[in-house]
Amino acid sequence: MSGKVVVNRAMSLDGFIAGPGDAMDWIFDFMVPVPSWQAEIAAATGAMLVGRRTDEVGDRMDVNKERGSASSDEGYPFFGPTFVLTHRPPDPPVPDVTYLSGDIGEAVATALEAAGGKNLEILGADVARQCLQRGLVDEILVYVLPVLLGDGIRFSAAGLTRVNLEPLDSARHGAVTILRFRVRK
Repeated sequence: MSGKVVVNRAMSLDGFIAGPGDAMDWIFDFMVPVPSWQAEIAAATGAMLVGRRTDEVGDRMDVNKERGSASSDEGYPFFGPTFVLTHRPPDPPVPDVTYLSGDIGEAVATALEAAGGKNLEILGADVARQCLQRGLVDEILVYVLPVLLGDGIRFSAAGLTRVNLEPLDSARHGAVTILRFRVRK
């Protein structure tokens, strides 16, 4: 079985994946404790490919304890390799993170192979845009949260051309509406 490349993200109703100043703490108002449906999605994930900015925001949130009632131990229950796409790896590098640079297609192939037949989860607006632009994404999974942020980082980074989607599923779990789409190729 071959895993899929899945853009997976939480989004405010007005289309933002992060608020002003890259704030993402609002997500934890709706996702903590981790719901059983999210644990199932994490279990299907074999690796993550993350943009450098998203990785830095996650690190900042851990340091500043910006996850509301969630500590880093109570977060998304993912256990697998994490790849960060960057032209500027940190010095020293973070343990348990593999830094990739160069072609997005090669980065996806490397991370998908490491996923071991499970899904590759894509995090970060620009990395998702690059993957979508190159036709590398199989599915988009969106958790629509009942909040209006008014400003921040949009779901889709600038420069993305039209991508046609096929609705696969929608569900509501408490306050969260989950939408799943297949990318038409």
